[in-house]
Amino acid sequence: VRISNPLTLESVKQLIAEGNKEELQKCFGARMEFGTAGLRGAMGAGISRMNDLTIIQTTQGFCRYLEKQFSDLKQRGVVISYDARAHPASGGSSRRFARLAATTFISQGIPVYLFSDITPTPFVPYTVSHLKLCAGIMITASHNPKQDNGYKVYWDNGAQIISPHDKGISQAVEENLEPWPQAWDDSVINGSPLFHDPSASINKDYFEDLKKYCFHRAVNRETKVKFVHTSVHGVGHSFVQSAFKAFDFVPPEAVPEQKDPDPEFPTVKYPNPEEGKGVLTLSFALADKTTAKIVLANDPDADRLAVAEKQDSGEWRVFSGNELGALLGWWLFTSWKEKNQDHSALKDTYMLSSTVSSKILQAIALKEGFHFEETLTGFKWMGNRAKQLIDQGKNVLFAFEEAIGYMCCPFVLDKDGVSAAVISAELASFLATKNLSLSQQLKAIYVEYGYHITKASYFICHDQGTIKKLFENLRNYDGKNNYPKTCGKFEISGIRDLTTGYDDSQPDKKAVLPTSKSSQMITFTFANGGVATIRTSGTEPKIKYYSELRAPPGNSDPEQLKKELNELVSAIEEHFFQPQKYNLQPKGE
Repeated sequence: VRISNPLTLESVKQLIAEGNKEELQKCFGARMEFGTAGLRGAMGAGISRMNDLTIIQTTQGFCRYLEKQFSDLKQRGVVISYDARAHPASGGSSRRFARLAATTFISQGIPVYLFSDITPTPFVPYTVSHLKLCAGIMITASHNPKQDNGYKVYWDNGAQIISPHDKGISQAVEENLEPWPQAWDDSVINGSPLFHDPSASINKDYFEDLKKYCFHRAVNRETKVKFVHTSVHGVGHSFVQSAFKAFDFVPPEAVPEQKDPDPEFPTVKYPNPEEGKGVLTLSFALADKTTAKIVLANDPDADRLAVAEKQDSGEWRVFSGNELGALLGWWLFTSWKEKNQDHSALKDTYMLSSTVSSKILQAIALKEGFHFEETLTGFKWMGNRAKQLIDQGKNVLFAFEEAIGYMCCPFVLDKDGVSAAVISAELASFLATKNLSLSQQLKAIYVEYGYHITKASYFICHDQGTIKKLFENLRNYDGKNNYPKTCGKFEISGIRDLTTGYDDSQPDKKAVLPTSKSSQMITFTFANGGVATIRTSGTEPKIKYYSELRAPPGNSDPEQLKKELNELVSAIEEHFFQPQKYNLQPKGE
C-alpha cells in the first residue's frame, strides 16, 4: 500500500498510542459541513479537518455535481487558485490542496486553469467571468488564525454559490468519498493538455480592466500624498504595487516585515485588519517615519481593505467599514456622474449593501435619484444580485458590507481589496487637491445626506441551546407570543424577523428578503431613528449586533447622536442579550 500522507498518518497513530480520545473525536467525530461559503476549518488529520483526503473528497463531489449541471463542462472548465497558507505538521498547504483539486478535475477530462503562484481571492471570480468558465475554487482561510484553511466556491455567473448549490455539492461529496484511482498523483497534471496557467494573461487583463476606474490620472502622477501599504503576511503586496502603477501612482511604501507571504503571520496576533490598531502598529510606525498620511491594509487573501488616516492631532483614525463604504460610494457616484451628464441614466443605476451595513448609500440614493437595494449578509448575495441587475442592463456602481468588503468594479462580482486600495488612494489624492482629508470629506457627506452613526459588537456563546433560548425570549417577550414593544426607555416602531419571515412594516406582514430557519436574525427599528440587528454568526460562536442611528440631512450634533446610540446599545445589551442570565462572554479586547 502506498502511504498517501505519512504526516497525518503519524499524528493519528500518536493520538491512538496516547489514548487521546477527545482529540480523536474532534478530528473524526463529524465531517466538515459544506455550506455556501464552502469549507473552512483547521488543517490536520481527520474528516473534520482540512487535509489531502478531505480536499480530494470535496473536489470529487463538486466535480460530479458540475457534470450534472453543465453539459459543456469539458469545453469550458474551471479555475483554481490559492493563498500562501501552510501547516508543516500535517503537510497541508493551500498550494498542495489546489494541485490535488486540479488533479481531480483533469482525471475526468475537465480543463483546469490553475494559477502558478498565489493570487488574491478576487482573481478567481474575475477569471470565471473573464474566461466564461463553469466554476472557480479559491483555497484560502482569508483572515482566520494560521492553522485554518478553506475552500471557497464560485458559480459560472462569477459570484459565490448560494443555496441550493451548497446542498447539492454536499450530497455529491457524500456519494464520492472513496478517492479515485489517480487522486493522490498530482504529477498527472504537469504534461496534461487540459492544464492551463492563466497567470500572465489574467494579470495583464485584470489591470487593464482596472484602468477604466482611474478618473484622475494627472492628479495621481503629481500627488504629494504618501501611502503605506501592508499585506499582513498575505498575498496582496505585488498586486497592490501593480494596481498603483496602473493608476500612474508612485507605488506605496510596503511594511517590510509584513510584505512577503508568511503562513506563520509572525508579527500579528490575528491576521485580520478588522481588529484595528493592533494589526496596524508596524504600518503606523513606517508611516510616521516616511511622513505618510494614509495607511492601506489588506487581509491575507486581499479581498478586504482597512484604511487609516493621520489626523491633525497626530492620532491615527482607522475608518470603520461603514465609513469607508460611505466615502467610496460617494466617490464612485461622483466620478460616474461627471462622466455621465445624461440624468435619464440614473434610473438604471444601482448600489447595494448588506442588511447589517450602514444605510448611508440609501440616503445618498434618495437624494441623488439612483436605486439602492439591501441584500442578506455576505457578498454571495450582493454578487448574485449584482449579476441579475447587470443581466437586465442595469449599471451597478458599488456594493459593500460593514466587514470591510468593497466591490468597486463590477468586473469582479465579489469583494476586492486590490481595486478598493487603489481607488481609495485616488480618492485621497483628489481630495488633497481641494485641501480636504478623508475625515473632512466623510463629515461633508454626513452633513449633506444625514449623519449615520454605527456601533457593532458581539457576545461569545458556545451553547446552541442558550442562543436559541435568547432568541425565543425575544419572540415571546411578554409571555403571550409578542415581540418587545420597548427596549428600556426606547420605543420600538418596527420588527423584522428573517428566521421566521415576519415583517410588521409590510402590508401582509411577510419579509421581502429570503428567510432562513437555520440562522437567527431579528432587526428592530426604533422611534428615534435607530435600527439594530441581532444575529448569529455562520462561522464563529458569536451572537453579533449591529446598530445605527440615522439623522436627517443638515448639521446635526454627532456627539449627541453618539451618546444616544451608546445609550440604545446599552439598553439592547441589558434587556435583549441579558448576559448575566445567559452567561455570555463579552467581546474580549
